[in-house]
Amino acid sequence: MIDLHCHILPGLDDGAQTMEVSLDMARAAVKEGITHILATPHHKAYSWENDKQTVLQKTAELQKELDAREIPLTIFPGQEVRMFGELPEDIEQGTIQFIDEQNQYLLVEFPSSSIPHYTERLFYELQAMNVTPIIVHPERNRVIQENPEKLKEFIEKGALSQLTAASYTGGFGKTIKKLSYQLIEANLVHFIASDAHNVTNRLFHMQEAHDLLAKEFGSERVRQFEQITKDLVNGEVIVLPTPQSVKKKKFFGLF
Repeated sequence: MIDLHCHILPGLDDGAQTMEVSLDMARAAVKEGITHILATPHHKAYSWENDKQTVLQKTAELQKELDAREIPLTIFPGQEVRMFGELPEDIEQGTIQFIDEQNQYLLVEFPSSSIPHYTERLFYELQAMNVTPIIVHPERNRVIQENPEKLKEFIEKGALSQLTAASYTGGFGKTIKKLSYQLIEANLVHFIASDAHNVTNRLFHMQEAHDLLAKEFGSERVRQFEQITKDLVNGEVIVLPTPQSVKKKKFFGLF
């Protein structure tokens, strides 16, 4: 299993604070069957500035510790980039770390309570650079919670999105769990990742999420999500199902 969103690098953001916590997270990941993790520290969020070189260095340091302890886990460098208007310029300057070596797929984060007004323009600029933005945990964004059609608009224009495992399994509450199901049903999310931060209250839940996905949508959907995950890492062209509108609950009365 591959996890494409994890705050496992020590001391960079609100994820693992020490190398020991990182190693504990790695052991927990292995127990779930995770073999590869994309390390995605926050970048341009609050006071966190984790540019490409910092991520590469910290990834190498963690991998060295994992190998020394014979923990069978491979770490790839990545970023969770908070939306900011100068992102195309920073890409050109080489401070942004993509999912893949071909620099095609990039994890981007909206603020939890809003979608920046320049998002459509920025996504257009990124796609003109042959960069596909991947919206992380859209189910936890208030605007999308209130109007899932906003996410559909971005998907129809070429963006991808990533669902958080704990959102789907209920770790963020019943409302987000329900929306997660609806987004899967409507083909508005394309793969599941952990967004794990520690081994106390922000764990992986990847195996639980995959088991639930198989139960509710079938093994073919699990295979589809896993294939997209592999294709992203390898920089392959992604074949996506047609996005749909989220089904609204029907109410029946006497009249």
